[in-house]
Amino acid sequence: MKRVRIGVVGRMIGVLIVLGIAVFPIYWMFTTALTSDADLFAPEPRWFPDFGQFYVFVDALAEGPTLTWLANSTIVAIGTTVFSIGLGIPLAYALSRFSFKGKVAVGLLLLMTQMLPEALMVVPLFSLYRRFELLDSLAGLILANTAFVLPIVALVLKGAIDGIPKELEEAGRVDGARPLAVLLRINVPIILPSIAAAAVIAFFHAWNEYVFAVTFIFNKSLQPASVGLAGFIGEQGTAIQTIMAVAFMFTLPAVAFYLFAQKYVVSGMTAGAVKG
Repeated sequence: MKRVRIGVVGRMIGVLIVLGIAVFPIYWMFTTALTSDADLFAPEPRWFPDFGQFYVFVDALAEGPTLTWLANSTIVAIGTTVFSIGLGIPLAYALSRFSFKGKVAVGLLLLMTQMLPEALMVVPLFSLYRRFELLDSLAGLILANTAFVLPIVALVLKGAIDGIPKELEEAGRVDGARPLAVLLRINVPIILPSIAAAAVIAFFHAWNEYVFAVTFIFNKSLQPASVGLAGFIGEQGTAIQTIMAVAFMFTLPAVAFYLFAQKYVVSGMTAGAVKG
């Protein structure tokens, strides 16, 4: 019994340590935002926030376009997630269930797209966007992010569909269901955990994306928060408290979304590894 208790205590301590490492950066952003200039540059760091400095958050929301940036980030992240999932499901189903010439090549191409950094695609995409008048547009930013994250979403969903017994689909076809109905009524409900996992990947990619956003968006009212944050860094000085306040507000929605979907992330990532 003592060994069991020691093991439980050891695991709890380990979990607390990992949790502390994960949460500390967020706590430190919050504390730094609520630290005066005198304490910020003092020899000893201030470990606890000074709530008398909370006006920094109020000023960041009132004076700057922080809410507009957060709204733009939300639009881009949700749009990218919806498009990547909507296109990824039929693509994954085709790769998993249908045989066609070049199927292996398509899979390899999807993998190869992840080898290309975003910076390498900026120049050709900028030329295309200028021709089709997609610059300075949230829609264009959504399309770019969707194209970049779609391959990984499709591969995640393909792994999940591979684990579904084909007998379930055959039973649906016997009842007269067409391929689209089989996909939507049989496969999609089963792979919902994997869809949630893929949605988290797409959401975080679009939420944190910077290179496309800073290149394709010129109007400050259309900038996402990832670009807006960089604008606080000035040549003469940098408002550290304001940066940390906006960064804290920028981090919270993503953390909240992940906490809501984390159980689906774990089950979704392992679903494709189990055969029915």
